[in-house]
Amino acid sequence: MPLDRDSHRIVIAGASSLLGAELKSLLEESRFAASEFRLLDEEFAAGTLTEAGGEAAVIQPVEEGSFERARLVFFTGSAGFTRANVKAARKTGATLIDLSGALSEDPGTLVWFPGMDALHDAESQKPAHLYAVPSAAATAAGSLALGLAPHGLRRLTFTAFQPVSEAGRAAVEELESQTSHLLSFQSIGKPVFDTQVAFTMLDRFGSESSQKLSAVRDRVRAEIGAVLTGKGIAPAVQILHAPVFYGSAFSACAELDAVADQTAMIGACKRAGFALTPGDGPSNVSVAGESLIQLAEPEADPSQPGTWWFWGAADNIRLPAANAVKLAAKLADKVAS
Repeated sequence: MPLDRDSHRIVIAGASSLLGAELKSLLEESRFAASEFRLLDEEFAAGTLTEAGGEAAVIQPVEEGSFERARLVFFTGSAGFTRANVKAARKTGATLIDLSGALSEDPGTLVWFPGMDALHDAESQKPAHLYAVPSAAATAAGSLALGLAPHGLRRLTFTAFQPVSEAGRAAVEELESQTSHLLSFQSIGKPVFDTQVAFTMLDRFGSESSQKLSAVRDRVRAEIGAVLTGKGIAPAVQILHAPVFYGSAFSACAELDAVADQTAMIGACKRAGFALTPGDGPSNVSVAGESLIQLAEPEADPSQPGTWWFWGAADNIRLPAANAVKLAAKLADKVAS
């Protein structure tokens, strides 16, 4: 089995990304803290000085032998970077955990997040060599679809409000720059998004932008499909740009059996793994640093019996990184037992 090898090497492929940095930080605080970390990324990030295990480290480009003797390989960079290197990583026999969204539909990939087995009323399949941890948006939508299925779910629509951090550090810097320039009545730069993203809600970016919200929708839909595995109702998905730096918020509308009441809805959401926050409800700010998806108490629509509204938020960087570490720990425990 991949995890019972003697090597303690962990490879983070995409280490310069926000997700890669968060994952490394969480791994260093976990049972894997004593591991040997190898940090890899694309050519543009090679040579970046960082730290790993409390010591100075340099991010390296992918070369022949980069994945050798790896026990775990995490892909946290772009989808293209993952696809370009997954073959070499698989040849080593390491366990691969993809957070980039590139491999959720590949044959043999097992999609996982905490509580998913319980929602399916089944144990995970036998240990795989390739796992995928879905994005915060897909985790929320999939959890809702599975959690509401026993209550006669007939239709589910899911709208996620995406922060610029999903597009990386350069995108965060662009929103910061645009915000300050607009407040000073200066012209703005837009090399990442090819449009104004500060103070603006959008359903698409500029035509020259490499960032495509349509591609994000495709990824989230694919991840949800892999989560549901044919069980339950697949939600209709929309992804919108929100002019915020971090934290993904979402709104969902579900059509259920008319007999469902508030108590049943609260119980369903708790069983689906959501942390309910009575009162003011969650926001992209309140979830910063949290590894659970927060949800306001469900609200019935008085004009449409059986229709319920859901509002929630998750830390779009911390949540998948924390879930990946939990998955690695779960796999290690299976080997130990």
